[in-house]
Amino acid sequence: MNGKRDQAKKRYMPGIDGLRAISVLAVIAYHLDLKWAQGGLLGVGVFFVLSGYLITDQLLMEWKWNKNISIWSFWMRRFRRLLPAMLSMLLVVALWFIVTDPNRLLSLLGDFITSIFYVNNWYLIFHDVSYFESFGPASPIGHLWSLSIEEQFYVIWPIVLLIGLRFAPRRGALLLWMLSLAMISAVAMRLLYEPGTDASRVYYGTDTRAFAILIGAALAVGWPSWKLSERISPAARTSLDVIGAMGLLVLILLIYRTNEYDDALYQYGFVYLSLITALLIAVLVHPMSRLGKLLGCRPLTWLGKHSYSLYIWHYPVIILMTPEGSTEGLSFGQIILRLIIILLLSILSYEFIEEPIRRGNFRAKWKSILRHERVKPMIGLSVTLIAFFIAQSWISDAAKIKFEVTQHVNMQHTSENEAQDTTLIPNPLSTESAEEKPPVIEDHQPMNREDDGDDSTSHGGGITLIGDSITLDIDTYIQELLPGLVVDGKVGRQMTQAQQVLDDLQAKGQLGERIIIELGSNGVFNKSKLRSLLDSLQDRVLNITLHYWQNIYKANDKEIYRI
Repeated sequence: MNGKRDQAKKRYMPGIDGLRAISVLAVIAYHLDLKWAQGGLLGVGVFFVLSGYLITDQLLMEWKWNKNISIWSFWMRRFRRLLPAMLSMLLVVALWFIVTDPNRLLSLLGDFITSIFYVNNWYLIFHDVSYFESFGPASPIGHLWSLSIEEQFYVIWPIVLLIGLRFAPRRGALLLWMLSLAMISAVAMRLLYEPGTDASRVYYGTDTRAFAILIGAALAVGWPSWKLSERISPAARTSLDVIGAMGLLVLILLIYRTNEYDDALYQYGFVYLSLITALLIAVLVHPMSRLGKLLGCRPLTWLGKHSYSLYIWHYPVIILMTPEGSTEGLSFGQIILRLIIILLLSILSYEFIEEPIRRGNFRAKWKSILRHERVKPMIGLSVTLIAFFIAQSWISDAAKIKFEVTQHVNMQHTSENEAQDTTLIPNPLSTESAEEKPPVIEDHQPMNREDDGDDSTSHGGGITLIGDSITLDIDTYIQELLPGLVVDGKVGRQMTQAQQVLDDLQAKGQLGERIIIELGSNGVFNKSKLRSLLDSLQDRVLNITLHYWQNIYKANDKEIYRI
């Protein structure tokens, strides 16, 4: 009996690592905006089904042999496997922001805290942060919402499964119960999603994504890996491989052709993906599957074993190396450089953090490393190079901002340059058409920001500027150019706070007839929120200047400009 139990526990399924590799590569390609992987976001859905199957399979095997499930031991194994790598990544990203952009770190504080406690997906939902449409710089830890869903499953599922096993020990009843819960979750996604609108609520929600995990869990009940026999007929084996090959082909086609904005994806598409993935898993876990051996080739299994590390590190690298926010149009060399850095960080994380902690030899591993005479100089050199790189980046960004502000002011003082600029971009402080030449400001004497003035003598009268630290940096220049302008700036202010600031100024009677909002450098802001903000201002002229926007964007027929 013990020999059979050990054999079941030791059986390695290489095809599953191959499927992990395909999924994580699809996600990375999607975040790199590669056209052939426009449906790469489906890779996360594949991971959900895999997690549901493997975890439930493991728990059912423990129940089979021990007639009990050690929930605490399961939790500790999961935390040791997942938490150290994520905390390491969060620490590195936080240190990067501390050195390069402390205000950005403050704006992402909520993301960091909720990611640590694995509730980030609900934080994004409650703050209306869109996965598909975000203005301003993307969060480098925005991919952790999926880990939150998985960890919530790891915390709750052993308890729920143990209760189910005690009250519905028969496999048929347990299977029916799981599929019923999966159906409820799928229906919730279908009902909560409104066609033509932002799908982030149903995309992030634990309740609306649980069906993928539950379908995987149901497969573990009906098709446990430790019960599958090697004694099958040649015809059955061929049928198994044909079904698996068709499932893999469909999965690849979905990754290639799926559009993230397609309504059908949220109405039944994700359910279809989950069923195809479950079918493919059923083939790959079978000991006689030739497809499992094919996907279990060494390169794919290596990537599969490192898939968690790759997922953890890929998005921070992509975002922090592309501060302008868009990865579209990256050259082949730029993509290769990002992939090399992602790969190196993943290997370091896996070899020196994840595996040592998971195996309980973290201290011994690092002691043996530090004893090596070449390690300390290498660490010192690495730290020096990183510090130099960060310092150079910081100095370069500061110089660039100063240069841009100086250039902007000089251009404003030159009427010839003013006329040239207005042929390209409409004057954001004028209600006249873009073709009309704006009046040249002759008087540049500074005035108190609270001096309302009269429009005839004070060119900034009746105008309110709301912004963040960038507004404070250029406050003096703006006051010289537009005397009488009311300025309300605050370090670290996010676009999500704009409506509250507008309401407060309105209540105090300090809101002008023309409004400039210089926000977007901190955090993200979705399109629906923007439209709501525009609607609240009705007939006022609203000019929003987002630091990272490169083009004029249209919303509710109002033009939005970049400073």
